[in-house]
Amino acid sequence: MDLPSGTIRFWDGSGGPFVDADGEIYRSCVLTEDALAQIEAAINAEAFTLSLVLSGIDVDTSNKVWEDYQAGNIVGSPFRILLQKCDDREQPVGNPITKFTGTVSNLNFVDQASDTGINSTIQVDVANRFTLRSVTNGSVLSDVDQRARAKVLNPALADDRFCERIPGLKDRTIRWPNW
Repeated sequence: MDLPSGTIRFWDGSGGPFVDADGEIYRSCVLTEDALAQIEAAINAEAFTLSLVLSGIDVDTSNKVWEDYQAGNIVGSPFRILLQKCDDREQPVGNPITKFTGTVSNLNFVDQASDTGINSTIQVDVANRFTLRSVTNGSVLSDVDQRARAKVLNPALADDRFCERIPGLKDRTIRWPNW
């Protein structure tokens, strides 16, 4: 997450922080059991928003996110999910690949107190590129706007030709089921 106070990097797992080859620090967190299915649905454009619950976050990171939240700077922050291959000893190898890009649309904190201390859980709602097709005034992006926006959000992908193809479907007949 690229928050106003700085970039926060998480890796799914327990243990201490991970330092990559560039010296960037990744903090451990635990995703819920259905998180992988939600991420997969968001990547495949089957879901309009991605809702992740991060638990087991260290106190410093939680406080940093809370400060940005209190200042009202969270919504609109860039959010990316990267995948990286691991070797036989579960050590990352090669460069990470960006698989999902979106913006934070909402963030909720849930803190639970117990005998061992306070456990913070953060729910992050992320709008993906398909949610971003519509503009805040309710209109839909033009073909040119859509291509430009898609290039910014996912520069590695081919041109987005969705808006170009839709007008050609107006005179077609869809027959289903075709027995």
